Amino acid sequence: MIVTTKELFQQAYGKYAIGAYNINNLEQTMGLFKGNVDSQAPFIVQLSKGARSYSHKRMLEMMMTTADEIFPDAVFAVHLDHGDEETCMDCISSGVYSSVMIDASHHPLEKNIEITKRVVDAAHAKGLVVEAELGLLKGVEEDVHAADHVYTKPEEAEYFVKQTGCDSLACAIGTSHGAFKFHGDQKLRFDILAEIQKRLPGFPLVMHGSSSVPQDEVARINAAGGEIKGASGVDASQFLGAAKLGVTKINIDTDGRLVWCRVHREFFRDHPEKFDLRDPGKVFIPEYAKFIAAKNVLLGSAGRLGEVRAALKK
Repeated sequence: MIVTTKELFQQAYGKYAIGAYNINNLEQTMGLFKGNVDSQAPFIVQLSKGARSYSHKRMLEMMMTTADEIFPDAVFAVHLDHGDEETCMDCISSGVYSSVMIDASHHPLEKNIEITKRVVDAAHAKGLVVEAELGLLKGVEEDVHAADHVYTKPEEAEYFVKQTGCDSLACAIGTSHGAFKFHGDQKLRFDILAEIQKRLPGFPLVMHGSSSVPQDEVARINAAGGEIKGASGVDASQFLGAAKLGVTKINIDTDGRLVWCRVHREFFRDHPEKFDLRDPGKVFIPEYAKFIAAKNVLLGSAGRLGEVRAALKK
């Protein structure tokens, strides 16, 4: 069942966060849906601008509608991750997406508001919802590059939401994109979340760049010939604390890539005679499903599917 993120957030707010997972291909899609159904969790499928060009947007869109048919117990949103205005408008008109993210965070505040408002108006006219972003996460995501964190200012967040009418807001609180997130004593700025929640009570907030970069995955990749040095991520034990402060959506992409890399490096190391792409794929799908199910436990979304379905029927 494809629903909007707004419908999921109404159930999650203050209690748990919904996992938002990026996918690019068939194997990720199958593992993602299996893992969420196995753990009885509602979830968000994220399709980025890069994924749409890698697999072709129509291929990904048809995979979503097909997955909706073959996993009838799944409850999920189909979400554009880090879209520019042109991509948002294309997704709004596609008839597949239930949610889009407009990322104009690299523009000055008023320009960000102007662009976001146009996307919000177009999306709301079609019954879709919109995530926007204020502040910058360190790292690279699609076409947005930031050398340093630009933390979200709570007073600007309040003004921005009221001016744009967006349905959720991605905040910069110290997370970052990629596999090299934290150095020294850097911590998540929960004080920023708390102040935004005070100013915007009940309003859904989003954490981007929230992969935990499991060290066992990194170690196994390196043992199988990889060279990932000094990788670090978000402490997953902080997810529920963030959820209590209004975070209803937590984005996880890098961790899934690490699972993919680990499975394939180990498979071809252990089976150098193999060349059929389906062989490692058969290993990856259940491994990715297991990873997703475990992540949902940390988010607090595991086991919530029944109550979400019941609420959606009312």
